[in-house]
Amino acid sequence: MNETHARRLLNSYKHWTGKELIPIDSKLPLLEQLEESAVVILSHGTEPDPILNYGNAKALSLWEMSKEQFTKTPSRLTAEPMEREQRAEFFRNVTSNGYVDNYTGIRISATGRRFYIKAATVWNVLDEQGQYCGQAAAFRTIVRIES
Repeated sequence: MNETHARRLLNSYKHWTGKELIPIDSKLPLLEQLEESAVVILSHGTEPDPILNYGNAKALSLWEMSKEQFTKTPSRLTAEPMEREQRAEFFRNVTSNGYVDNYTGIRISATGRRFYIKAATVWNVLDEQGQYCGQAAAFRTIVRIES
């Protein structure tokens, strides 16, 4: 990921929600601030089976992957399959509203550990011309599921 993508994540989040994703220090590179954030932040591109293109340090740790492994992973493989209608409704809401707030779902790490993400925001990422270029998610609350 580069500073352009970092700016797109931040600007798109603000565009859809009216809020700042994280507090920004203008003296530090955006990418560094996203990387070190206490908020889990990840995104994927626009491929037919979207591939993750960014995960900050918290995301990589949570999914127990290296950056190289993470950015080769289809985003659908980080989650348990949703029921078809639930999944369809979720994507209709993101598409029509530009974002969905307060999303909760079960995710799976590379080693098979299951966890809930709670109160996540999922939003459409826009480029500098306002064109759709992927989706991103951010959340703070994680509940581990014991096997």
